[in-house]
Formats: sequence, C-alpha cells, structure tokens
Amino acid sequence: MKNNIADIEKEALDQISATDSKDALEQVSIRFLGRKGVLTGFLRNISSLPEDERPAAGKNANLLKIKLEKEIRTAEADLSARDAGPSAGIDVTLPGRPAVKGALHPITQVMDEICGIFMRLGFDVAEGPEVETDYYNFEALNIPKYHPARDMQDTFYVSDNIVLRTHTSGSQPRVMEKNEPPVRIISPGKVFRCDSDLTHTPMFHQVEGLMVDKDISFGDLKGVLTTFVHQFFDEETSLRFRPSFFPFTEPSAEVDIRCVMCRGKGCRVCSKTGWLEVLGSGMVHPAVFENVGYDTDKYTGFAFGIGIERMAMLKYGIDDIRKYFENDVRFLGQF
Repeated sequence: MKNNIADIEKEALDQISATDSKDALEQVSIRFLGRKGVLTGFLRNISSLPEDERPAAGKNANLLKIKLEKEIRTAEADLSARDAGPSAGIDVTLPGRPAVKGALHPITQVMDEICGIFMRLGFDVAEGPEVETDYYNFEALNIPKYHPARDMQDTFYVSDNIVLRTHTSGSQPRVMEKNEPPVRIISPGKVFRCDSDLTHTPMFHQVEGLMVDKDISFGDLKGVLTTFVHQFFDEETSLRFRPSFFPFTEPSAEVDIRCVMCRGKGCRVCSKTGWLEVLGSGMVHPAVFENVGYDTDKYTGFAFGIGIERMAMLKYGIDDIRKYFENDVRFLGQF
C-alpha cells in the first residue's frame, strides 16, 4: 500500500513538472484527481485492504490529494505568468522607483523662517499651552472680565475659567513670572477664535514677540520689526506704523507694509491703498508688568504679534486661507 501511494505521488509530480501548457496540466489533474482518476480509484478500493491498513491508507491518500492540488495551482500560476510576458512580472534589471518624499507644510515652513529670523536677532523660543486659563489668556494681559476688548477675541470656552487660547501672548506673563529681565522671547503656535471666511479660520498660527530690559524704546521696536520685514520680504519693502489699540500695550501700533503685489500702485489685494496690514505691536502696558512683579520705573519693553497664515499668503500670493487646511497635495506640493 505504501509503495502504491509513493508510486502515484512520484508519477503525478513528474507529470506536473513536465507540463508546458495549461491544457496539459488540466489533463494531469483529471488523470490523478478526477472522478475516475488514479487517486480517486485508490480511495474507492481501500475497502479491499486489510482492516488494520485502511486508516493509514486513507490518511496518506488524502494528504497526497491536498499536496497534488497545491502543486497544480502553483504550476498553473507559473504558466500564467509565463504566458503573460515580461510586462506582467518583475524586471529586476529596471532601476528602483524612488520613494515619494514628504515636505513641510507651507505654514510650518513660514513659521520656521520667521522664528529663524528672530532667533538670529537674539530671541529665544518659548512655548505655552494651547488650552489656557482665563487669567493668562486675558487678565494677566490687562483684559479683565467684561472688558470690551474680549469681544475682539471671542474664543472657545472649555469651562468658565479654561479657554482655547486666542493668542500666544499668554506665554509672556508665564515667562516673566519665572525670569527677571532682560527677557527676549518669541512664542509660536496655534490659536483659536470664532472666525471663518476667506481670510480667517477658527484655528490659525501666530508668533508673539516680547523684549524687556532697561531703556527699551519704541525706536527699538521699529528697528527690530523693520529688520524682520526686510529679511522676510526684501529690503525694498517699506513699513509704516499706524496708531491702534491693544489692552496689553500702550502706545500701540498696527504695522503695514507696502503692498508686495503691486508695490504700492494699488490693487485688489490692498484695496487700492498700496498698503497691507501685517502685524500688531506696541510698548508693554505697565499693568502687565505689575501683574508679573516687574518694576515699571526700572524696566520697559515692547511686544508684537504676527499672523503666520497672513504672512504666508503675502509671500506666496495665496488668496484663500482655507486652502492651507484642505489637505490637497496638489496645492501643498507647490511649496
């Protein structure tokens, strides 16, 4: 019985390996595994064997059936690949396909560039929590409860005392509480406000700056920001400072630059004025220094805030802020 199974296996494997077409392979399958095939006939005649040999004979025959079915499938796949030609297989002589490389998001690129400029000017980077307390987000910055200025920065409240920060300015009192002057920091990160249109999104990015020391003047502020604008855009870009209001600075100023699109001639981007607002700034309000324990007679300082998306839109000529967050690789891959 064992010799008989071994003979069937050897003969079947030899014929499978010798086939050169699917038709020939089909004939081998029918001959050994068909209803009237060799292996089927063997199983039908097991009853003629001695009773003690039948279990082993049946087991060996079924194992051989499984083995032959697998060998036939493998041979069929090899024949299909051969018949399909080289295009269906793997040509190992071809050069490898390079992996697609990722790239930094344009917002990240611009944020890194801005931080790099200020770091070269001697500023350190200080980060704060995105989920902030009402105190550091508002009160420590001279924006007490029920102050009208809070309406300008309407935000998302987690609880009565916890908010998603509306600016990264909350890092400033946190740093000043722990460090005596001189202080020179920038604070980049995400901020959140209830805005959504072509030029505003509920989440956006800012870089806040702070410098505190003896005898810091508005002239120092103008010098730092002028250097920043010239390095970020070019030295031909003019600036102007307009009086404004921020609760945590006094005096305060909006900073405009000559329109980078029309060079001051007037266009749709600058509403025909020739100027574009890019950031807010001012001298730190004495009330902010008092909240962190700084001597207002001894120290002065300035602060500024830059919207990253706004700077990126001007740098790359983008007219819709929402494109940054639609995750369209055709758009993001341009930067």
